[in-house]
Amino acid sequence: MANDEVAVLAAVGPRLRALRKQRGTTLSELADTTGISVSTLSRLESGHRRPTLELLLPLARAHQVPLDELVGAPAVGDPRVRPRAIVRHGMTFLPLTRRPGGLQAFKQILPPYTPADPQPQSHEGYEWLYVLSGRLRLRLGDHDLILEPGEVAEFDTRTPHCVTNPGPEPTEVLNLFGPQGERLHVRARPATN
Repeated sequence: MANDEVAVLAAVGPRLRALRKQRGTTLSELADTTGISVSTLSRLESGHRRPTLELLLPLARAHQVPLDELVGAPAVGDPRVRPRAIVRHGMTFLPLTRRPGGLQAFKQILPPYTPADPQPQSHEGYEWLYVLSGRLRLRLGDHDLILEPGEVAEFDTRTPHCVTNPGPEPTEVLNLFGPQGERLHVRARPATN
């Protein structure tokens, strides 16, 4: 193994310890989150256990950092996110974040009159929607709302919900989604008269 590879691997342990302490997490809490034993985590942090992809992937998810941050990969220099479109049920989702876990940002594009009449779904998480253009129908529990450009909605995704485009033009939405407990706070100044 080359000297630079040895140095990179040796730096992983202190980086893991610093991340854990920065977040105020104990080894026991991290073990519960990742499924990695306390003794293995301790040996990783002290440099007595060689980091493997099998161990680093759940740690990156738990700390909500990219894997290359754990191994100290050099910065690529280009901070732009290059989204790959995901199409589901006729809707296009463009990921706007690269970070695994934690809050995720998407630009969502709904073609005209789509989807036709989906059944509301529920799941763990918290969602924030901002309508960029077009109109968005949000069915949320007992509410049936039409959101116009510039309007925002935020909700617990355990409440049955669905979004559709009721209009003849595409609807574009900025969509932020996070695991349960991660809420967004919208702050606005009071209106001046």
